[in-house]
Amino acid sequence: MKYRSLLLGLGLALTVSVPAYAKTIDIAIGHQSMCTDTYMAGIVVKELELLEKHLPTGGDYADVTYNISWSDYTSGGPITNQMLANKLNIGVMGDYPLIVNGAKFQETESLRTLYVAGTGYNLKGSGNAVVVPVASDIYSFDDLKGKAVSTPVGSAAWGMLLKALQDSDIGVEQVSLKNQSPAVGAANIAAGKIDAHADFCPWSELMEFRGTGRKIYDGSEAGVPYLHGVVVREDFAKEYPEVVTAFVKAIIDAGAWIKADPMKAVEQMEKWTGVEKEVLYIYFSKGGHLTLDPTIKDEWVEALKFDHTVLAHEQAIPPLDFEAWITEDFVKAAYAEMGHDYAADKASLVDPVAANSGLPNEIWHARDGISTFGTLPEFLKAVAELEATGAKLNATYVYDKETGLKLFGKTAFFVHTPDGGYETFLRKPEADAYAAEAGGEVIDMAAAVATFAPTE
Repeated sequence: MKYRSLLLGLGLALTVSVPAYAKTIDIAIGHQSMCTDTYMAGIVVKELELLEKHLPTGGDYADVTYNISWSDYTSGGPITNQMLANKLNIGVMGDYPLIVNGAKFQETESLRTLYVAGTGYNLKGSGNAVVVPVASDIYSFDDLKGKAVSTPVGSAAWGMLLKALQDSDIGVEQVSLKNQSPAVGAANIAAGKIDAHADFCPWSELMEFRGTGRKIYDGSEAGVPYLHGVVVREDFAKEYPEVVTAFVKAIIDAGAWIKADPMKAVEQMEKWTGVEKEVLYIYFSKGGHLTLDPTIKDEWVEALKFDHTVLAHEQAIPPLDFEAWITEDFVKAAYAEMGHDYAADKASLVDPVAANSGLPNEIWHARDGISTFGTLPEFLKAVAELEATGAKLNATYVYDKETGLKLFGKTAFFVHTPDGGYETFLRKPEADAYAAEAGGEVIDMAAAVATFAPTE
């Protein structure tokens, strides 16, 4: 598919006369301020006015006035509905909603969208999760048989839940599946009104941080990359290709802003979204769940095709012509115009198991900020000493031995081995298995810290 911006970027002359644009160009964008993996193309671009910085102002755009509007949604499904109604030109959403978006548009006689850029990913699939109330006796996904499970239907978490059920011995028909928005699902978990709730980033970590929920299943167990991206109505992209390229440039700038100072970024994003900075740190810090990356990797295309089969199995989605839907024209043009190496970034893949190996454990002191500790005994000793002084600790962070994922210390399962060593785990079954093999015991963080309590 050839677009005017790509031709110009390649230095090719246009042989047709293109009229100047109307005085006002409306740019309507749908985003999700309560979905961390969309922030790179959503709330950060909006609040820092990064799109305005890159919008074309010369040539046919010399006399244009831009009318930019942002609409905030709780999940990707409503964004697709508004795009179908021609009330939004651009949408930012997760993997399964992206697929539904493309398929629903192709189901119409003439309307189409284009998948033009990514925002962020977790190679192992972390970001979605299934959470149970903290007091629940459920510790394994297999324990959900016959239980009531809620999820925002149409969301990335819904897709993950369908795949997990297909992979398990349970099956969709053996759970009571309820459609609940993230906020409603989280409230029901807090009140113990639902057995489990499947949701997307950062809702499971919000529930963990607030002490209302506990993960029993992480998206990394599904074995499929978790990614988010940007779709644009094709009619808008054809009419204003330079505007779409400008939007991708804004995404690139947003990622650079976050990476330059993650602590400053999460503190600012907390003000914009209401999501606690300690939760955002799990995603945007070094070793966090989210890798910021706008490129469209071959692996993403394969993952999206696989995700489509998951939904097709449940007869929940029409066919999708991926070749017609996905285009790298705009992201390549943005990279070229900004002097960045697209091929290098596209080839890069961050695996948390390798990338997070050896990263230090962290303590976030309310006054002094983040301190790092190379070993778990050093970390636990520091926590014990700080708690003995009455110091306020915002959060603590450790890493899951199995996946490399960053965890809140207070939610991790600690295994204390006979040689005095410690390992940390996201899920109890893995902790139990390791403890049995090593001859150790599974304890919570409070018990682990207690062994290092200062003596008078």
